[in-house]
Amino acid sequence: MSRHYIVVGAGSAGSVVTRRLLDAGHEVTLLEAGRKDENPAIHDMSRMGELWHSEDDWDYYTTPQEHASNRQLHWPRGKVQGGSHSLNAVIWVRGAQGDYNRWEKEGAEGWAWENVAPVFQKIERTTHGDDALRGRDGLLDVVADYEKNPIFESLHAAAVEAGVPDNPDYNGADSEGVGYEQLNIRDGKRLSTFRAYVYPELDNPNLHAHTGVWVTKLILEGNRAVGVEATVDGETKEFRGDEVILSAGALDTPRILILSGIGPKEHLDEVGIDVVLDAPGVGANLHDHILAPVIVHTTKKEIGGPKPGEPISQVHHFTTFREGNDVPDTQPIYFMVPMLSDGMEAPASSFTIHAGLVQPTSRGTLRLASADPTEAALFDPQILSTPEDMASMVASVKECREIAQQSAIVDEWGGQELYPGPEVQTDEEIEQYVRDNCVTYHHQVGTARMGVDQEAVVDPANLKVRGLEGVRVIDASVMPSVPSGNTNAPSVMIGERGAEFILSE
Repeated sequence: MSRHYIVVGAGSAGSVVTRRLLDAGHEVTLLEAGRKDENPAIHDMSRMGELWHSEDDWDYYTTPQEHASNRQLHWPRGKVQGGSHSLNAVIWVRGAQGDYNRWEKEGAEGWAWENVAPVFQKIERTTHGDDALRGRDGLLDVVADYEKNPIFESLHAAAVEAGVPDNPDYNGADSEGVGYEQLNIRDGKRLSTFRAYVYPELDNPNLHAHTGVWVTKLILEGNRAVGVEATVDGETKEFRGDEVILSAGALDTPRILILSGIGPKEHLDEVGIDVVLDAPGVGANLHDHILAPVIVHTTKKEIGGPKPGEPISQVHHFTTFREGNDVPDTQPIYFMVPMLSDGMEAPASSFTIHAGLVQPTSRGTLRLASADPTEAALFDPQILSTPEDMASMVASVKECREIAQQSAIVDEWGGQELYPGPEVQTDEEIEQYVRDNCVTYHHQVGTARMGVDQEAVVDPANLKVRGLEGVRVIDASVMPSVPSGNTNAPSVMIGERGAEFILSE
């Protein structure tokens, strides 16, 4: 029997759910708040920097972060078909096997590595890695054989010189070590899940794909969602169906729930929204990966700007510093351009090794400023609020500096460190540098986590919102904790599993 689904958000997970429901013969209304993905800078990976603060970016900011020198961090998020997969660096990282076994311990029953590994294989279309571990005929291209820029070949060599093991496939049996990034590109262009899954189906009569539809709340009849209310061209419209799928991402799915009266009772009371369901976990558990730049100027050879279509990041590595951890806590990412924090300056021929924290223990909240849906939400991730997080960042900065001092960089390129700079040497000085200059790794998760305890928002067995009928959350909001790598691949996997849950019913 055909059903009609309302999918909110045409990003990494929502696009996957949409395609799988269409393939099964169902009717789908796909609502995207942003515009069509027609900006040429989206498709040319050398132009990624143009997308931030553009019309395709929600241009979100955190609240002032006490442990990051009271700065408000820019959080770019995709306001466009493809969602943040249309803005990111298209790096495909499954995460470590231990990440998913940890999810199961955290209450996400049925989400251990043995459960999710076949789903990653189903998604992938790649020639890379081991046939037994990697996917060969999925819908999403994962490419490793693109042309490598010479600066990245030298950086890869420098990492190995510094003692980081070479890992030809970080999406294989083990993620630890340095490797060339595996990218979602096709014919030299960005391949978002929207492009891979939905774009070929735009003429499907069962698909009603809309842009410019900003969903503000669920339409509820009793405890059942029967549709959503949205703003379209300044007017309020309703979209109704048999079931609502919230795939608006970790920053907008909880916003929609709270505006619908589904959230912590005391917060709903505080902003004057009638309580439909006291769900204390909505907007809780907000966390993110963090980067801090090591920037190096090349004095012997010019790096040269990226050629059209050339990815500006091609190498990253994973290192475990935290004792007792079975997954890496750091993931530095390398750029062929200077990735400058506010107030920094660097010559054009400079590269960045961004020290990276990917197992944060800090947790924060997402709250509404008021009941007015047009007022910006309050994102307070409480970054770097634990000693463990800062220890990982200090260790990662030191490792990145050491890589930049190897002969592959110094002898060949004449590498000279600009930041943190010679005046930053002690752990305390590095710590202050991190607080002053850290930025997001664009990986916010956890704000409607799945689990079996009272605080859990969704049921891990089906991703339904606990206590309601007719609504599921299928996006990065449901992650109990962030995996130790870029979050796009896990979000796509959540989309595939969520679709499987729907279709199995």
